[in-house]
Amino acid sequence: MTASLVNPLDHAVAAGQKVVAMDAAMVAKLTDMAGDFAVSATIAIIILIATLFASRWAAAGTRRALGRVRGFRHDPTVLSFAVQVVRVLVFLIGFIAVLQRLGVQTTSIIAVLGAASLAVGLALQGTLSNVAAGVMLLVLRPYRVGDLINLSSNTGKVQRLDLFTTQLIDANNVKIVIPNSKVFDGTILNLSGQRTRRMELKIGVGYGANLSQVRDVLTEAAAAHEKVLPDPAPWAGVTNLLDSSVEVTLQAWTLSGDYWQAKADVLQSAKEALDDARIEIPFPHQVAVPYTPDEGAPEYDETAAARRRKPGKPTYETSADTRGADQSEG
Repeated sequence: MTASLVNPLDHAVAAGQKVVAMDAAMVAKLTDMAGDFAVSATIAIIILIATLFASRWAAAGTRRALGRVRGFRHDPTVLSFAVQVVRVLVFLIGFIAVLQRLGVQTTSIIAVLGAASLAVGLALQGTLSNVAAGVMLLVLRPYRVGDLINLSSNTGKVQRLDLFTTQLIDANNVKIVIPNSKVFDGTILNLSGQRTRRMELKIGVGYGANLSQVRDVLTEAAAAHEKVLPDPAPWAGVTNLLDSSVEVTLQAWTLSGDYWQAKADVLQSAKEALDDARIEIPFPHQVAVPYTPDEGAPEYDETAAARRRKPGKPTYETSADTRGADQSEG
């Protein structure tokens, strides 16, 4: 009887001891795992902080190194692009090191990222075309930060060029953002790409004006401006015969930075010089021929019309009925 009671008690004690031993082993294992995770997490945080400092240091080093190269010294576009690429590469390396330290299998992650990149690439073909165009613009460098350019009928100074867009600031201080794909596929006019630039002013004078005097007056007015370059010298010549005036084109050269203000000043000086020389800048003229419907359309008198014309001011006989009569006679 006593032996039968002792055996179940022994079994219960043994089972309890076994459970306690298993719990102690589990607690010890969990403690070891927590300790290892804490150490790994601490090291991962240290690696992440080191990555932040390393990215800044690498970016600054890249900027200093490229700043010593003559081709990149005065090109902030390539400098900023290179700095961005180096910073991203350092971040990627640090991120992979953090994942490996936390026990994540980076090989599978890289495979998943590759498949995801393919899917994202198919969905974002336009964006990737902007990236490709941005790389080509950085390699070919048709313009740089600070240049005055014309893109898609938008004129402004280049403020920033990155992998996706080109940012301009126009004369009204309005920001213009154009995708790089449209920039690369379109026509690029670099208005400040050359050291000098030629202005071309088209001015009409009367048919009775002395054209030689007109050319001398215009060239002297342009040459008197301090921003106009003496070489090549200003030039003026007859370029067209219009209905009411003779078109004279004035050409003068200035530095690219002085172009706009010098053009406005020279145009004003040319107008004032022509006024001082009593050379007329005509406007279109018309002569109305009165008649009453009962009398019918008057006959066109070529001799009288020629007598009414004044030198330097071509006139026009405008009458729908007269034109109809001429056509019917023809």
